[in-house]
Amino acid sequence: MTLLGLAARNLARNKVRTILTVLGVAIAVLTFVFLRTIVSAWTVAADFAAKDRIVTRHKITFIMTLPKRYVDDVRGAAGVKRATFASWFGGRDPAHETEFFGTFGVDTNSYFDVYDEMVVPPAQLEAWKQDRAGAIVGDVLAQKLGWKVGDRVTLESGIFPAPQGQTWTFTIDGIYTATAKSVDRSTLHFHWAYLNDALPERARDQIGWIVSRIDDPSRSADQSRAIDDLFDPRDVQTLSQDERSFNASFLAGISAVLRAIDLVSLAILAVMGLVLGNTIAMGVRERTSEYGVLRAIGFLPSAIAGFIVAEAVLLGLAGGALGLAIAYPFVEGGVGRWLEENMGAMFPYFRVMTSDALTALASVVGLAAVASLVPAFTASRLRVTEALRRVA
Repeated sequence: MTLLGLAARNLARNKVRTILTVLGVAIAVLTFVFLRTIVSAWTVAADFAAKDRIVTRHKITFIMTLPKRYVDDVRGAAGVKRATFASWFGGRDPAHETEFFGTFGVDTNSYFDVYDEMVVPPAQLEAWKQDRAGAIVGDVLAQKLGWKVGDRVTLESGIFPAPQGQTWTFTIDGIYTATAKSVDRSTLHFHWAYLNDALPERARDQIGWIVSRIDDPSRSADQSRAIDDLFDPRDVQTLSQDERSFNASFLAGISAVLRAIDLVSLAILAVMGLVLGNTIAMGVRERTSEYGVLRAIGFLPSAIAGFIVAEAVLLGLAGGALGLAIAYPFVEGGVGRWLEENMGAMFPYFRVMTSDALTALASVVGLAAVASLVPAFTASRLRVTEALRRVA
């Protein structure tokens, strides 16, 4: 019988302790993977941002608006291929009061050209362009709320109250899908002009932000400065950033939370290592006399140590494999699906990263091996006569 085979049979001798240890390791791996997935899902918009896209907003804060005429200046800037704009509407569906989703008033003719990773069937896109009160929604949002093309939806907005005697009513003209992980598939887009025409005269012709595509992504920093230089002499200055930096700026406020999650995930692995070390140490103490017999019949100290390390590695590998087997359906099929449907703006793509799964498995096996080193060294140093005198 091989060393690993002997280790496996030895683990089966105390089934209750082995099962409980494997379950403990599995829970630790599941928790680690879940926490790491939260971090990666939160940053996916920045990680997969388009390299040739620049976002221009008000210099002071994102919530302040820009004059719509700025769009033409950006479109005319050297190096800009095309540009579009949007405004945050802050709408909600009274029929689904607990459901949150993004609602944007966008430029009809250019928005889906600039955001070409949002795919709308051509016939639906053309129908939307011809329908002033039309809307295009993400496939995840449509499935969740039961919307389909042709449905009429009435929204309320805390930012833009509907004109007296009217409602914000839209017709679902299209449903978009996405070809990029960073796209929120739970948003509703409608004609900015529909919103603008309903506002009081003093509040018209204001937009939230401008998005442009540039010729050379390697010059995004220079291009951003060039755009901001256009508006420096004016009353309203701008701040332009490549899309990755823009998305990352939203994460700055929660950076402490993300670091805390990282630390907690590492602490969980450390606790798991201690649990494994304790389990292995208990097993070694119980089998001291057996190790003495093995030494008496000719096994070298290195073989005794290898036997104990192999047992720990098998234990860690079993727990890690079980943890990952639970993590994938739990994270992707359960929690992940719920988060994508209900919090798509923050978690557009909630999936277990292969790197996180491999890190978890490698860490648990490595920690199991490290945790067994002290018991293995102690057992290998035992004298035969001393070991045989001990009662298992």
